[in-house]
Amino acid sequence: MQGLPLSFVDVEKTFHIKGQALTVFEQLTLDCPGGSFTALLGPSGCGKSTLLRLALELETADAGSILVGDERPSAARKTGAVGVAFQDAALLPWRNVEDNILLPFQVLGTKPPDPEHIGKLIRLVGLEGFEKARPEELSGGMRQRVAIARSLATEPRVLLMDEPFGALDLILRRQMNLELQRIWSAARPTTLLITHGVDEAVYLADRVIVLSARPAEILADITIPFARPRAPELLRDPQFHKLCDEIGAYLEPQQNQTEA
Repeated sequence: MQGLPLSFVDVEKTFHIKGQALTVFEQLTLDCPGGSFTALLGPSGCGKSTLLRLALELETADAGSILVGDERPSAARKTGAVGVAFQDAALLPWRNVEDNILLPFQVLGTKPPDPEHIGKLIRLVGLEGFEKARPEELSGGMRQRVAIARSLATEPRVLLMDEPFGALDLILRRQMNLELQRIWSAARPTTLLITHGVDEAVYLADRVIVLSARPAEILADITIPFARPRAPELLRDPQFHKLCDEIGAYLEPQQNQTEA
């Protein structure tokens, strides 16, 4: 099933904290075509996670519009068209792997899928044999696999990911990057990934967006030239590292400004 386009048009957001206005976005516009994979980079505090929360309508924009296809995000979520994975896997500790993956259907109040659907998801994320395991019996990477399977349970047409591997060590993070590419290629939802890792963004995405410090604006919109599927050897390719360096250069002045 083709992913739905995700669009942000002239989005504005200001927080009021202890009597002071903190403007995050002023007329920010970003289009993610259906079936695309977009990675979002930017300095800490620039509003990356806020943009994702706006896309979930966990926060309300002060102006502008956000659409999933031609619907508001809240309407799309009610049909299971939007999946989400955060840095914290947020699994329910008293539920096993199967039951954690079933959670979105209970939240939506819809009929649970055929058991084969859940089995297919478990196989997709490589957790065969752990169907009845509880979170305490799983490693950090395995818990994130469950969270990704849960985010795909309703066959979403848009997938929002906020640093899903940020708490993992480098080796496990690289492994999960490989797995996510495989999983995404099988389902092809429109994906917006927030990350601090330039190499992660370049390896996984079709397109990398770099935001400035707040009020955030788009500093760069880079199309990733590497063909899919992307093998692990790409991580050692000089052209890969050259592109990572070029994208990283957009972030350095912003980091210096933030630290000043």
